[in-house]
Amino acid sequence: MKGTLVAAVVLAALAVALLAVTGHGAVTCVEVDVNLLPCVEYVTGKEAKPPALCCQGVKRIRALPAGTAERRFVCECIKKAAARFDGLKNDAIRDLPAVCGSPLPFPLALDFDCITIPRA
Repeated sequence: MKGTLVAAVVLAALAVALLAVTGHGAVTCVEVDVNLLPCVEYVTGKEAKPPALCCQGVKRIRALPAGTAERRFVCECIKKAAARFDGLKNDAIRDLPAVCGSPLPFPLALDFDCITIPRA
């Protein structure tokens, strides 16, 4: 848990630095990763409920994608990030937005085809 928190802080600092240099325009996978990293312990079954930082990240993810292309991009970022972790629990991933009270504009699922996200 401590290592995950340190990694989240490092990624957050990196994201802030990156955004300061590039300006905030399009959504980046770094933004998605930083927001969802606190959820790893929950979606791997190591935590019984998602921590507050996780739910805050899910809410920020919900607010990021403005259009269809960005939603599809965010969806792909989430899938790529998920591929880096072993032992993910499909039910926890699927239920995460609802548990956090912040439904996403697409389902969270390891096998979801992001291209099928309907046009905004």
